[in-house]
Amino acid sequence: MYRRAGRWPVQLRYQTGLTGEQYVSRQAWREATLDGCPMHPAGGCGLTRHGSYPRVLPRGARVARWYCPKTPCTFSLLPDCLAARLPGTLVEVESVVLAVEQAPSVERAADPLRPDIELPGAVRWTRRRTRRVRAALTALRGLLPEHFADCPASIVAFRACLGVEPVLPALREVAAPLLHELPAPLGLRPWAGGSGEPRRRRQHNPGPDPPALSR
Repeated sequence: MYRRAGRWPVQLRYQTGLTGEQYVSRQAWREATLDGCPMHPAGGCGLTRHGSYPRVLPRGARVARWYCPKTPCTFSLLPDCLAARLPGTLVEVESVVLAVEQAPSVERAADPLRPDIELPGAVRWTRRRTRRVRAALTALRGLLPEHFADCPASIVAFRACLGVEPVLPALREVAAPLLHELPAPLGLRPWAGGSGEPRRRRQHNPGPDPPALSR
């Protein structure tokens, strides 16, 4: 069950235990299953599989989705290896934040991370990931104080606390019941704007209605 908080989530967790490379090579989105509609637990809404959509990174990755014609809206299953609302994997995002923590400045960390673009763009790209991960870690400290109240909101500290590397995929497992209360890229809640409220969610384009089931 998913607790309703404002709009219903369109992105749900897909627990796989796979790395990004394994997810792509196995085409694991084909194996994804959704037992019931989050909006109609009793059934009867006609929930049906509705193909998949591509991710920019990792190349070749797709995300499985389902369509509820009664609402209507779609739901997607995001695997644990992929970052939410950012391109790439959680491991890749974690490596960016760790580089910033270990560098004397964001600029010094950003330059080798994105040599393909000019430094101001690389800094913005790096800060976007660092800011969002730190916000998620700060939120997690408040949601699970028994585990993380004394843990600084950093990759180094959370790695030491849990004794695992990388730590972001492990935290998605630890915080599984709370993912819709945690901001992306770790959680599944959209990133908040300056007001603190989540930005308007961009619903997946459901496309045409699936064909009627034969009786």
